[in-house]
Amino acid sequence: MHQIQEPVECDLCQEPVSFFCRRCDFKLCDTCVPIHLRVKCKYGHDVVDFASKGVYESTFCESHPEGKCSAYCKTCDAPICLLCVSFKHKLHDVSELADENLLLKEFSGKKARIQSLTDQLEKILNHTVKQLSALSSFYQRMKNKVSARGEVCHKLIEKIVKERHKELDVLKMESKEILQNQKKKIEAIIGKMNEEIKNATKLQKVKNIIEIQKFGYIQEELDVILYTLPGFYECQIDEKDFQIYFGFIEKPCENKVTFIERKKTSDEVEETAKPKVPTVSCVIDTGFPTNETNESRLYGLAVTDDMKLWVLGSNMELKLFDFKGNLHRTMTNKCEGVHICIQNGHIVFSDTLKNTVKRISENDTVTNLFTTGTWQPYGITATASGDLLTCLLKEDQSKVVRYSSTGTVLQEIQYDSQCQPLYNIALYIAENINGDIVVTDYKARAVIAVDRFGIFRYSYSGKNKDFDVCSITTDSVGHVFITDFEGDKVHMLDRDGHFLRYIVPDEGLSRPRAVSIIDDELCVGECKTGLVKRIKIY
Repeated sequence: MHQIQEPVECDLCQEPVSFFCRRCDFKLCDTCVPIHLRVKCKYGHDVVDFASKGVYESTFCESHPEGKCSAYCKTCDAPICLLCVSFKHKLHDVSELADENLLLKEFSGKKARIQSLTDQLEKILNHTVKQLSALSSFYQRMKNKVSARGEVCHKLIEKIVKERHKELDVLKMESKEILQNQKKKIEAIIGKMNEEIKNATKLQKVKNIIEIQKFGYIQEELDVILYTLPGFYECQIDEKDFQIYFGFIEKPCENKVTFIERKKTSDEVEETAKPKVPTVSCVIDTGFPTNETNESRLYGLAVTDDMKLWVLGSNMELKLFDFKGNLHRTMTNKCEGVHICIQNGHIVFSDTLKNTVKRISENDTVTNLFTTGTWQPYGITATASGDLLTCLLKEDQSKVVRYSSTGTVLQEIQYDSQCQPLYNIALYIAENINGDIVVTDYKARAVIAVDRFGIFRYSYSGKNKDFDVCSITTDSVGHVFITDFEGDKVHMLDRDGHFLRYIVPDEGLSRPRAVSIIDDELCVGECKTGLVKRIKIY
């Protein structure tokens, strides 16, 4: 049974209490307040609502108990009254004491921020605990991969041994035939020589000068070839080179996490407002040929800081347009890659052929920013902090790596809390306003999102499981937009991965591939038509 809480009584009459005198430490009812105030007190009375009696404790000055604190001495780190300001703390750094309500509001905000950081740390802790529990199975899988690689090498060596044996068997038959023919030829020559020797011996015995004079040795040229047998030349195997060929273990990467406080914008508060019908505000004909070959398709878009649009064709031709459709620049890039972004005003792109991330300067000079080792770079995006996020692919593995502008690896994202791969083929990438890293997975036909720590947040596979996922971007309030190539539409999600609606203007979309955002309007590049459509969605 619940106990009935006893009401707090007045210290003078035992009636239910309503007020509290902080100077006298007295609980008072409505009736007794005037009576109490008539009692003389050295420093006066301070009667407050009983519910607030403990909220503003330290309101009175320690040096002058009769005076309320109205200022704060930063030098002494203490609240003070007006007398203290004029005398004892006259030369100190003094500021006005914050309004009590405002102070409480700020305090509540600080507490909320601490709670928010605690929640984030709890999330990381949970991720760490899951990693620990799955550690043994993860490393066993890594060992199995190494063993499988060893089996591949063994099979390759056995295959080479069999091929060499087969070569030797063929050479053996050829050598036998050649040597047998040479044996017969030499034996025939020796037979003729022996016959000549017999004739010479007879002539020598009879001393027939005339016949001896006529005698001559065999005139035919002897073309006997000495046949050498094949040898086996062992190439020196360098152990270091062989280990590199075999494969190496990538060391675990420590990712430094900085907790950055971000205030919500008014747009974020209104992000659930009723959506408007999408309308096309302008169309840019990029001039990329619309034939059926892949050599001239529209593949990539990137919006510049001065509100212009770079368009990339699969023939590696780059064109710069304004949003009136005027062409400002054209350049041809000889590198292999169809993923671009803008960083510090420059075009940055992935060269998948040379495993390099490169930058194009104002004078069209291409410079290498950094290489990605044995991994091929694909999707790339610049972050709010100035870093670069890149999708990397190697054989059947895929991961996301955060690089500094100088190419230093800051973060690697490849596995979830259960040490299972997050991605199959990570193709396009974007950073959301809340720090989430959202990736389109071509093989999984899905969007995979992790938070800024690399911890899995959500995945999205379309409404009807027929999602032909392609490019991705985000807007200023955290919406996520993904082009659906075969579906001829754009999927719109909220920041938590929940489906909101399809973006399809009245004019329709035809094989949308590239997508970017400008002033919270979508720029969608149609792969086969070469058209870029700017779409109002709010």
